[in-house]
This record gives sequence, C-alpha cells and structure tokens, in this order.
Amino acid sequence: MSRVAHPAGPRHADVLPAGYPPPVPADLNALDPAIWPRTARRSGGALVLGGVSVHALAAQFGTPLFACDEADFRSRCREFHEAFGAGAGVSYAAKAFCCQAVLRWVTEEGLGVDVCTGGELEVALRAGVAAEMITLHGSNKLPAELERALAAGVGHIVADSFEEIGRLASLAGPAGTGRRPRILVRVTTGVEAATHEYVATAHDDQKFGFSLTSGAADEAVRRVLASPGLDFAGLHSHIGSQIYDTAGFEVAAHRVIELAVRIRDEHGIGIEELNLGGGFGIAYTAGDDPADVRVIAASLRNIVESACRGAGLARPRMSVEPGRAIAGPGTVTLYEVGTVKDVDGLRTYVSVDGGMSDNIRTALYDADYTCVLASRESGAPPMLSRIVGRHCESGDIVVRDTYLPADVAAGDLIAVAATGAYCRSMASNYNHVTRPPVVAVRDGAARVMLRRETTDDLLRLDAG
Repeated sequence: MSRVAHPAGPRHADVLPAGYPPPVPADLNALDPAIWPRTARRSGGALVLGGVSVHALAAQFGTPLFACDEADFRSRCREFHEAFGAGAGVSYAAKAFCCQAVLRWVTEEGLGVDVCTGGELEVALRAGVAAEMITLHGSNKLPAELERALAAGVGHIVADSFEEIGRLASLAGPAGTGRRPRILVRVTTGVEAATHEYVATAHDDQKFGFSLTSGAADEAVRRVLASPGLDFAGLHSHIGSQIYDTAGFEVAAHRVIELAVRIRDEHGIGIEELNLGGGFGIAYTAGDDPADVRVIAASLRNIVESACRGAGLARPRMSVEPGRAIAGPGTVTLYEVGTVKDVDGLRTYVSVDGGMSDNIRTALYDADYTCVLASRESGAPPMLSRIVGRHCESGDIVVRDTYLPADVAAGDLIAVAATGAYCRSMASNYNHVTRPPVVAVRDGAARVMLRRETTDDLLRLDAG
C-alpha cells in the first residue's frame, strides 16, 4: 500500500488554517516529559507506564483503556498540598475524574474533595472521605442533593442562586435538618479568562454564580446572613479552565476583595474563606507551557495578601480546587489501530477502536492532544495523520493533526497522552459503545479501578 509520508497539505492551500500542516517532530518515538506521565518510558520499543508495558495492559484488559499512573497522580496531590501550605485549603475537583480509588488517594495525600452532584457526593462518601472535607458545588443542586449534603454534614456548600439560598434556609431551619451549613457565595467577577468560551466561567453572561456588576453578589450575602440556619463562611470565584498564568486570578481576587470590603462596611464582619477555584492548565502538546504549581501558589498568595493589605482586611484562608492539574497528566488512553486510510493525498486517517465516546473534548472544545505509536518504535518517515474513532460521526476525531510513522498498521497500539481529566468522566455510550476501563499502574502491577462496561450492562437498562 502506498502511503504519503509527509504531504504538503490539501491541494486547496488557500483555505488552510494558519500553521498547517503542523511542524514535524524531530523524533516520532520520543516521549516529552512535560506531556507524558512521570513514569513513562520505552522498553524494547514499547511504551511502559508505571512499570507495566502497553502490550501487557492490552493483553490483560483489552483496548481501549485508560491507564492511570498512580505515582504520578499522588505526586501532583502532594505538590499542591506542599505548595499552598498548611494555611490554605486544597480540594480535588472530582468532576475531572471521579472514582473511589482516586478519591482515597486524594485524601491520603491530605486534600479535600469538591463534588458537584449527588452522584459524586455518594462516591466520595463511599470512598471514606470525611464529610467535613467535602465541598458541594453546582448551579442547580436538586433538593434531594441538598438534603443529603446537610444530613452528611459536608464542610461547605457553594450557593449559586437566590432560589438555592431559600431552599437551604428552609432545609436547614427548625423544620428541616437543624444542621447549620457553612455557605460560600459564588461570585462572577466579569473576568474574561483566556480559554475556550465553553470553559470560561466568570463573565457575566453565563449560568454560574452571582454577578458583582449587577449587585447580585452583595444581595446574596445579605440573604445568607439574614437566614438563621445558614453560616456565611466566605466567597468563591472560578474564572475558567485550562489557564496558564495567574493574571486573570489577580483581577478576580481584587474584585472579590472589593466585595469583602463592602461586606465589612455593611455588616461589620470579615470573610473567613476566599476560594479562587481551579482551572490550572496542563500540557497537552509541545506548544503548551503551564506554570509550575509552586509559582502558582506563591503568586496567588501574594495577590491575596496584597489585595487584603491594600483594603485593610485581615487575610482570609485561601483555598483552591485543582482537578485537571492533578488528574490530567498521569493518564494515557490506549487504543488499537483498525483501518488506515489514505485520502487522496490530503492526509491519512488512522481509525482506532474508541473515539468520541471516550474523549469528547476534541469535538467539544477543539482540544489538541499528543499521541505516539506505543507498541513499537519505528524508523519509518513521518506521515501526517488524523486519529479518528469508530463512531458514525465525521466529527469523531481524537487527534486532529499529528504525525505517525508511515508504516503504522492495523493491530498497532496508539497511546494518547494527558487524558486523565474530562475524558472518562464525560464518556458516553453513543452508538451503544461500552465505556473503557480505568486501570491503575504502579511499580510493575496493574489493577482495575473502573471495570469495562459490557453490552449486558447496557441491556440491563433496556426495559424491552
């Protein structure tokens, strides 16, 4: 079969996006340590993760699968815990990836857990996470979820609407549970984070929080303070996801501190807690340059201290909620190649046995990923490729533009890096494809954290 090793690109060059085709990597077999898990290496040509070869993983568990490097995950928990220090709070955002095993890892490394649904809350409680270490988020928390959170005694509930404040006041009052929850009021600061519009969360025209601009945030604080069953604990701000610098956090912190000044002047109280959210970016490709967690921590600490000093406020306890930055880098998705199709000199489509059902981010956010031929090394010339899935959608793309060796063939294993966050957690059963397992690898051993779904699992839901 004739393959195009390094095409100049589609014939209609006038419609090509800037920077197309992408630059050719110097070594198709290399593993960039900024992108791949910290234990990743090659042995005998094959990719090895946590001391386990991808050949062994595929043979034991099948493909596609998520391989999670436990040592990598735990080390990132420790780095956040140490960087922010004892005077701050760090909670893992479970929405990035949630299962009992990783939530146990998180708490064993000294972090709390943020959940945003009743389902995530139940996983945390089942995993043995202490209720006081749990924060409940969500823009439309169901009454049953609020009741469960109050009954469990979660550490904080982040209030997101006036209706929710009313529900909480009723549920926590004398006629309800009698528990007095600690409330963080989520504010939208108007900061336009430099990220995809679907994951920017602090501009006014979106569903989360109370606007500072309109005065809604001030009114939300008034209503919490006026509710005897509620304990006003502080303020919460989240500006978005996959953010590489702290400039947006600085603007947001100053605006939230301005609200804290108004709270002091109107109510005579200070805020105990200032939660700046998460959204810290990671490297998906060689062009990504995320900040070191120690730099992030020092910068945020200085920002808050400076803003409070300038406003004459006592510095509140600062807290953050990393999710992607902990879960993302240490997990790799392993696929088996099926069809390899050269399309008339445009590019080569390399089809794998997963796709948008296990990674919707490329279709949803135009996300970029790095991948390699994982089952062997190759000296073949580079071939401009598009990694696509098996679903009946032309948008079923895993890696839009990448280079693979020109001899890639059916049966080869392809590994896609940095898939630990928002891939398995956003997975679906589109086309009745079953969701892949998540396998933890460490010190040469592998174990299932989430088993592979089966067709029987799907049929159990079908009432016939």
